[in-house]
Amino acid sequence: MVSKKLLSLNFLKPVIEFEYQLQQLDKILNSSSQHVFSSKIDDEMNKLKNDLSDIKNDVFKSLNPLQRLHLVRQSGRPTTLDYISRIMYDWVELHGDRGGSDDAAIVTGIANFNSQTVVFIGHQRGRDTKDNVVRNFGMASPGGYRKALRLMKHANRFNFPILTFIDTPGAWAGIEAEELGQGEAIALNLKEMFSLNVPIICTVIGEGGSGGALGIGVGDIVLMLEYSVYTVATPEACAAILWKDSTKSPIAAESLKITSTDLKLLGIIDDIVKEPIGGSQSDPLEASKFLKEKLTLELKKLNFLSSDQRKKLRYQKFRQIGKFYESSD
Repeated sequence: MVSKKLLSLNFLKPVIEFEYQLQQLDKILNSSSQHVFSSKIDDEMNKLKNDLSDIKNDVFKSLNPLQRLHLVRQSGRPTTLDYISRIMYDWVELHGDRGGSDDAAIVTGIANFNSQTVVFIGHQRGRDTKDNVVRNFGMASPGGYRKALRLMKHANRFNFPILTFIDTPGAWAGIEAEELGQGEAIALNLKEMFSLNVPIICTVIGEGGSGGALGIGVGDIVLMLEYSVYTVATPEACAAILWKDSTKSPIAAESLKITSTDLKLLGIIDDIVKEPIGGSQSDPLEASKFLKEKLTLELKKLNFLSSDQRKKLRYQKFRQIGKFYESSD
C-alpha cells in the first residue's frame, strides 16, 4: 500500500487514486451480504490488484532523479533512529562532543548488532516542523561532526565496527557554523576516518548532500538505499549557481548523476540496498530487514580482513573516484 505521506507527490497521484478506488470497491464487496458470480468478481478483483502492483513497479522503476529526491524528502521516510531501533539491540545514544555542545542533527551511540558491539553514527531529521527545528533539518553543526569523531575514536580504541547512516541536505551553512570551524571539522573527520583500524560501513538512507554527507561518509563499504540520492549539491542549488534559474533543477538533477544506479556505475558507491515498492516509507519493517541483511553480509566480509588491508582498500577506493581516461581520437 502506498503511504498517505506520498499524497503530495504529483507523479504518484494516479496510482494512489487507482488504489483508493480499488480499496473502496473491495469494502463494498466484503460488506455485501450476497452477490452474484462471486468467484468471477473475486477473479476480476485479483486481476486488478495484480495490475496495480505492476503499475507501481513500472512507476517506481522509471522515476527520474528529481522525483527520487522528492520521494526521499518525505517526512514519513525512516530516519537513522528508526533503523537503529529495528536492526539493533541494547542500543544507547551517547551525547556531546566534550567541547560544550550536543548537536541534535547527528545521533551517535553503541549497540548490539548480531551479537557484536558496534558504534552507530547518523544524521537525524525531524518528523514535523517542531522536531525539524530541534534537529536543524538534519543539517549538522561543527559540534555534530566533532561528536561523531569522538565516537569514532572510541570505536577505534575498543575495536568496535562503525556503521554510519547518511541523511542530510548538507552541513549547516550559517555564519555561526563557519565561525565555529565547519570546514575544519568536516576535513578532520575525512582525515581521521581514513586512518581508523576498524571496519566502517556507510549507508545513504535518504538524501546525501555535499560535505555534510562526506563528514561521516568515508568507509570501507559505501551503500545506498535504492531510491536515495547522493550529490555534491542539491539540484535546486546547482541550477541557481549555473543558470541563475531554479526551475532548471530537473536538468541539473539529470546532469549531477545523483541516483544509486548512476553512482554504482561510476564507482562512487559499492552496492545498492533494495527498498520496498513505494520506498522505505511504504514499509519500514521490510526496509529495515533488507538493510540489516546487507549490513550483516558486508560486515562479515570486512571482519575477515586485517586493519592494514582495510585501510589500504579504503584509500584505493576513494583515490579511484573521479578517475577517467582521455581518448586520443
